[in-house]
Amino acid sequence: MLNLLPATLRFLLGSILWLDFSQPPAVLPARTPLSFQLRHEHALTNDSRVIFSNVDPSFAADSFVMSTSNIQTHKPQSAKAFHSARLRSIRYDQSEQVLWDTADILGPDVEERETLLTLAKMTSNAYTSSTASDWYTPEGWNKSIPFGWEPDADGIRGHIFVSDDNSTVVLSIKGTSAGWITGGGGPTVRRDKLNDNLLFSCCCARVGPSWSTVCDCHQGGSKCDQECLERSLMGESLYYSVGVNLYNNVTYLYPHANIWLIGHSLGGSLASLIGVTFGAPVVAFEAPSEKLAATRLHLPSPVSASLRHNHSQIPISRMTIQPSTQHITHVFHTADPIPMGTCTGMTSSCGLAGYAMETRCHLGKVIRYDTVTHLGWSVDVRTHSIVQIIDRLLSEDWTQEGQDGRTVPEAKADDEDCVDCFNWEFGSFKGLT
Repeated sequence: MLNLLPATLRFLLGSILWLDFSQPPAVLPARTPLSFQLRHEHALTNDSRVIFSNVDPSFAADSFVMSTSNIQTHKPQSAKAFHSARLRSIRYDQSEQVLWDTADILGPDVEERETLLTLAKMTSNAYTSSTASDWYTPEGWNKSIPFGWEPDADGIRGHIFVSDDNSTVVLSIKGTSAGWITGGGGPTVRRDKLNDNLLFSCCCARVGPSWSTVCDCHQGGSKCDQECLERSLMGESLYYSVGVNLYNNVTYLYPHANIWLIGHSLGGSLASLIGVTFGAPVVAFEAPSEKLAATRLHLPSPVSASLRHNHSQIPISRMTIQPSTQHITHVFHTADPIPMGTCTGMTSSCGLAGYAMETRCHLGKVIRYDTVTHLGWSVDVRTHSIVQIIDRLLSEDWTQEGQDGRTVPEAKADDEDCVDCFNWEFGSFKGLT
């Protein structure tokens, strides 16, 4: 079986089987429709091996179409220079110049509801096998052979879709499998929860004195050791490093393609963090706020003046001009407390389930559906499900007073004055208490 072969050989075989060495058009007009097929599935095993397998072409004959739009993105000119600058920042709190290439590429048309709906269905399918009953199969979609999804694989997983002309690849990443929201579970629950509490808590999921923390950085009261926090995000259990490896494997298979990243919840935040790293277009659905995690990971994200002023966690030496993150789009609604940053405290739904979802600041642009005001939805963590987004939110064009002619709300930059964890003090406290 393909997933039993060494990783290098698997990816080499994959490139021979799938890669079309013809270059895509250098410039494509905006709104050019792209037709996609399911090509690959991916998963992470118990021993941190990435399983990356192909779908039989005979099961990927059908396809469906999405509209596109020209977007501007920034990519590091050299992966070596990028990782060197990040390592220098992590070790010495010193900045190092990274040169960025600015390019106009085709990304998804996030102003069109049908495109968002299609991406949401592709995102939902990251939670399931292509032979399962809850796999979305709209007209023109295809079934597939579920290679690459071992029953006991307990980490990052999802699906890979490729356009007919191999010019565009969509990498869909699964979010948290949590029975308290969706009624489901699975082998990834434990590691999903660990990543949630590492990435989106203020200090190691220290919500209250009765909580068991996920890292040893809390230094009493409201003090948290910053260097300890950053080291905690470099462990093998963190999905970010696995996602970076996965992205590199996809670029090896499709060196001439544009790569889009999509995901729901934790998967959306991971898509954003990987998209920031490589300058790839991202659409994230109902994702927890990831801006603080990007800062702790020393990723190239703009940092507001208020954040620099209020937090000692970001040394001034690290503040260099960074590329824009406007190629990242978050889609969520106001009745979901997780992306809104209001599912906080020990008595919240998140807190009662053991999740410290404490951040509220997003990277890039935000498409915010005000479902509380305009649709009368109640704030409820159960509206977080991707199925709710598909069936209740994106099934019809958005109609809101003052937005005539728009099928979705306008994408806007997140609040520049947004500050995460304002009541915590971050610095070098290890050994002082």
